[in-house]
Amino acid sequence: MDRVALRGLKARGHHGVFPREREEGQTFIVDLVLGLDTRPAAADDDLAKTVHYGIVAEEVVAVVEGEPVNLIETLAEHIAQACLKHEGVQEVEVTVHKPDAPITVPFDDVTVTITRSRV
Repeated sequence: MDRVALRGLKARGHHGVFPREREEGQTFIVDLVLGLDTRPAAADDDLAKTVHYGIVAEEVVAVVEGEPVNLIETLAEHIAQACLKHEGVQEVEVTVHKPDAPITVPFDDVTVTITRSRV
């Protein structure tokens, strides 16, 4: 399976279990790896035969900016389901970064990574 990756998609969301997170929001960063067969698109040099990653990026940002959820695990699941709605995408790996998580000790990042597929 071929891979198309989008790294560092940024959007502001209001996800989290604490009131401050819901009220103020914070930046979330999303990395995607889409699994699909790119051979038909490459053979015909035809965008319609692959995934339009610009549209996928816009849809992922809309999910992050959309309805708040408590957990980044849930957010990752919603993002994965949005990606799998694209006909050619057979598998997706989603990493959600929450660099401003409410943790009381120094840290660089918090991430959740999930992999979902049609099969």
